Amino acid sequence: MAMADIILNVEVRDRSGTGGARETRRAGMVPGVLYGGGKAPVNIAVKSNEFRKALYTGKLLGHLVTLKYGDETQPVIAKDIQFHPVNEDPLHFDLYRVDAHQQIKIEVPVHFKNHEDSPGMKAGGSLEIVRHTVELSCPADHIPEDLIFDLTGKAMGDTIRMSDIKLPEGVTPAMADRDFVIATIKVSSAAMSEIAEAAAAGDSTEG
Repeated sequence: MAMADIILNVEVRDRSGTGGARETRRAGMVPGVLYGGGKAPVNIAVKSNEFRKALYTGKLLGHLVTLKYGDETQPVIAKDIQFHPVNEDPLHFDLYRVDAHQQIKIEVPVHFKNHEDSPGMKAGGSLEIVRHTVELSCPADHIPEDLIFDLTGKAMGDTIRMSDIKLPEGVTPAMADRDFVIATIKVSSAAMSEIAEAAAAGDSTEG
């Protein structure tokens, strides 16, 4: 099993708090905190350009990455990244120490495919997504990129539940006790108004 593709070279920050974070950003770095693994949190920082590069691969958030500090390496997972609301600059990140094979809980996005092969969608239905992400329990080195649900054959009024999604081996929903709804295929408001208009047109011709 190869170690994670992304390596984050971190430095340890002396100062925590807002002042420390500002100072870090002025120095061209993104401040972060390393948590977990039964150790105290550590204030860290990564060079802004390196952090951005890692971010743009799409393999940073929610993936196993390698944190490098001097000669030490540690598998970590980036759980949370805060961005500037206007310029989208990364402002702060949280990393969690993990053991590469330990079971962790993590949110994974849900995507849908083959809309055109769903009779319900063809008939003017709309896909109402209840959950855009699902929390899964999985080994840290086998986090699924996303969950894909195939809409082929789904009819109007069908409900897609967690149990309808095929999960990779060793991966289970974090909430294992109930089969929650991911999405439903609903009659869209446009289709409804067309039906209503057709009905109204039908009425007015009588008399």
